Amino acid sequence: MVENVFRRDDDPRLADITLLWRGDPSVLVPGRPVLVGFPQDEGVRRNGGRPGAAEAPAEIRRWLSHLTTWDGPSDSDLSLLPPLDLGNVRHAGTLEESQQGLGEVVAALLAHGTVPVVLGGGHETAFGHYLGYAAQQRPIGIINFDAHLDVRPLSSGRGNSGTPFRQAIEHATHPLPGHRYVCLGAQPHSVARAHLDYARQQGCVVRWRQECAGNLIRSFAKELARLEQEGCQVYVTVDADAVDASAVPGVSAPNPLGLSAEEVVACARLAGQSPVVASFDMVEINPRFDPAGHSTRWAALVVWHFLVGLSGRPPR
Repeated sequence: MVENVFRRDDDPRLADITLLWRGDPSVLVPGRPVLVGFPQDEGVRRNGGRPGAAEAPAEIRRWLSHLTTWDGPSDSDLSLLPPLDLGNVRHAGTLEESQQGLGEVVAALLAHGTVPVVLGGGHETAFGHYLGYAAQQRPIGIINFDAHLDVRPLSSGRGNSGTPFRQAIEHATHPLPGHRYVCLGAQPHSVARAHLDYARQQGCVVRWRQECAGNLIRSFAKELARLEQEGCQVYVTVDADAVDASAVPGVSAPNPLGLSAEEVVACARLAGQSPVVASFDMVEINPRFDPAGHSTRWAALVVWHFLVGLSGRPPR
């Protein structure tokens, strides 16, 4: 988290309260949000997308650090249980090794009852994130805000930013049941027939952008309730390319007719409020195509609203 050089006692910002990881496990208290960076976009490269998402964790942190610690409308005070910033997962050779490293971090955080908030990176982040649940053998459902289904087959045995949910569904020891994967905001012009056929065969839930527009919060709440009834914890992942490019242009795959940026922010807050949501990530922001910082600022707001929602979450 960036230091707040303009610190004022009457106007604290997240930079003033965020704890930095010093190796003390006593700070890993249940319910605490823990920021983890995954500065990786090799999966985007493999998938033929625009590299640059690896630069996003630093930029999202920069804008997040300037946001307030208090939300006036809800009277939520983030300083009551300040976020912990664990830093970035180190590149460990191959993409697959880095994903394994992320999975180990997520598994450890889940075991302590903390709430991982992962800053990607391309959407290859999602499979590394899922590996944390697989290591813990936890029942999980995934809700993905995305223009794409990301269930492409692997290429030469290697995953990429378009394969994470097929990899989760086909995991060797802890496969994700297909009906526990939800994609909200899928775009007909971005989804191949073969990928939709695969998703339907697996029982996945696909909600098209036109179904969700103006109705996203209700659709999200409905899927949260369904997965909770199945006894799952839920991992929520926000791919920035689900959102209209007029509001969020700096992404790996721009979307000229995407979801409302405001509705996605509202869903992030609802995700924070929901006791069934165990972790969250923000992926596919690309600072190289975001010269004015609009997209990274929006991503920081998504994370901030999740943190605000989490601060008011009733204890389980």
